[in-house]
Amino acid sequence: MNKDLVQADRPNIITTEIEAIGFNRNMDVKATVNEMIAGKYVLVEKFYSNGLEVLAELKRKLSGKYNDKSFQGKRDFRSAFREASHRLLLKVQENKLQVKKCPDIGWLELLYPDVSEFYISFPEVQGMNSSWQWHKKGIEIKTLNLTLHPYYGTYFPTRFDHLKLFDKWLKKYEGSKDKAIEIGVGSGVLSFQLIQNGFNDIFATDTNKNAIIGVAQESKRLGYEDKITLNHGDLFENCDVKVDLILFNPPWLLAKHKLEEGIDKAMYYEKELFPRFFEQAQKHLAPNGRIVLIFSNLAEVVDEQSMHPIIEELRNNNRFRKDLHLRRDVRASSRRTKRTDSRSTEKVELWVLAAKSKK
Repeated sequence: MNKDLVQADRPNIITTEIEAIGFNRNMDVKATVNEMIAGKYVLVEKFYSNGLEVLAELKRKLSGKYNDKSFQGKRDFRSAFREASHRLLLKVQENKLQVKKCPDIGWLELLYPDVSEFYISFPEVQGMNSSWQWHKKGIEIKTLNLTLHPYYGTYFPTRFDHLKLFDKWLKKYEGSKDKAIEIGVGSGVLSFQLIQNGFNDIFATDTNKNAIIGVAQESKRLGYEDKITLNHGDLFENCDVKVDLILFNPPWLLAKHKLEEGIDKAMYYEKELFPRFFEQAQKHLAPNGRIVLIFSNLAEVVDEQSMHPIIEELRNNNRFRKDLHLRRDVRASSRRTKRTDSRSTEKVELWVLAAKSKK
């Protein structure tokens, strides 16, 4: 699919007139929250902070009802909070929020140039605001010696040990650098590492439309656009080449819920993802080519009974052999963070696989 024809995924909006309860600071917040839980829309008026007050009360209210601290209990709470909180609305006119002391969010203009007036949920605005701040500030990627500006709804790294592990391997790589494929390009970091290390013909794909748009913009800004072909599709869809290197940094956790588009699919994978990947990868690997997978033992840390999909492939099928397996400890995202949770034993992994020779 031509990247120029890809339209961004954007938060749902309401463009018709609706019946909603107006809320300002002189109103009873507890009564308002009860109306939201009962299914009524609430429109934030006057000040942006009024919406924060409603969400805080909603969280308090639901925490009392959903007090089961099990994994399922926490999911039930999040589901109830999401459903009710998305009935809290803000009005947008000419790409501006119609309340005082609100953030200035550039995504409203970039994502909705065709809509002059609409309603949008308060949590969606919060997410857009956070994304816009990251986009403006940028993410410093030391392995690239660059700052990247992630597009809305696109996964970007906040920990960097896996990038350092890949960089270490890539600098020692002595194979052919003629062609490469990256599955799940995300914010483009790994493809840009390939380019900086001598690869000039990369086919990069992602199921997230916003990832394709974002990497296209960053590639143009960095002068890499002639070295990378972007495709919106599933795994090797629309790819008809065989390459020397197939690179895949898949989601690290098996999904136990129905996946949504975008970032959700960057964090969780469906059970059939890895079998489909390995079956298709075999057809796109050139003789003497290599598959590089960046993974983590996070699933095993969270659940000791969890199966490792790469080990499962090597154990159960006769397609690939292991050439290399590197591991690296995961540091806390901040030096001030004291690792006391189960993730203190997390390690990132780099696997290099080669096709088994046919007898």
